[in-house]
Amino acid sequence: MRQHYAGERIGLLTQHGKEQVIRPVLEAALGCVVERVSGVDTDALGTFTRERPRPGSQLEAARRKARIGMELSGLRVGLGSEGSFGPDPFSGLFPWNVELLVLIDDRLGIEVLGVAQGAAQSGHLQTGDWEAVARFAEQQGLPSHQLVIRPRDRHDPRLRKGIASWTQLQAGFERCAHESGNGHVFVETELRAFANPTRMRLIGEAAEDLRQRLQSLRAACDAPGYWVVEREPGLPCAACSMPTRAWLNEVWQCPRCGHRAVRARADRGYCDPQYCVHCNP
Repeated sequence: MRQHYAGERIGLLTQHGKEQVIRPVLEAALGCVVERVSGVDTDALGTFTRERPRPGSQLEAARRKARIGMELSGLRVGLGSEGSFGPDPFSGLFPWNVELLVLIDDRLGIEVLGVAQGAAQSGHLQTGDWEAVARFAEQQGLPSHQLVIRPRDRHDPRLRKGIASWTQLQAGFERCAHESGNGHVFVETELRAFANPTRMRLIGEAAEDLRQRLQSLRAACDAPGYWVVEREPGLPCAACSMPTRAWLNEVWQCPRCGHRAVRARADRGYCDPQYCVHCNP
């Protein structure tokens, strides 16, 4: 297998320590050198604490970071990482984190995306009760997971980030409660990567996903990134043989030449009837 990135310098724009989990995965497998690019406050591109809204989509933000890193470093290949948080896609009841890691390669004219998602360590609380704040902090994993605190409510601009100890938390609570005018504070989990080990783990998993895609080559054009872009439903039900929503075929596509190929599912030929809308309407 050709090593497209052996010895290649790849720029990664980050100020939150993401290179710690991205660099070991990609350098060991690809033989590349992941270089941290600095000189830009990435918080200016959007913050989880809402003082700067993120323009565009999560993918657009990741692309923007990769491009800025390439421009600053003069490198032909760049990485951009962006996370998002919301309710889980299954029940909508639990916090969920999706991490994207995009590689832009101007030598080959390709873009390859690594993805990871899972349960997030993310929560918030508005209260005037110190004991409630302390319970929340324990649940969120202080001090390994840092906190953010501000007076009054989620919209107050007088926030204090990087609360990493119980001493800092209590001092922040007392100050914010005094500043609020009504004794209330708003406390939330810090979501910047260096301050949230749960998120950092998922960024590492996104790097592993990207690694697998970059090592998947299409034989005809020898381009990395040949991967699944779509799954077509229709796996037949084991009881009634009617098509179900479970996937039947995978569509693979090359990011360089655009070639697409359909591969039938090989791990099983039928779907469990419990997931069939005909047997269980």
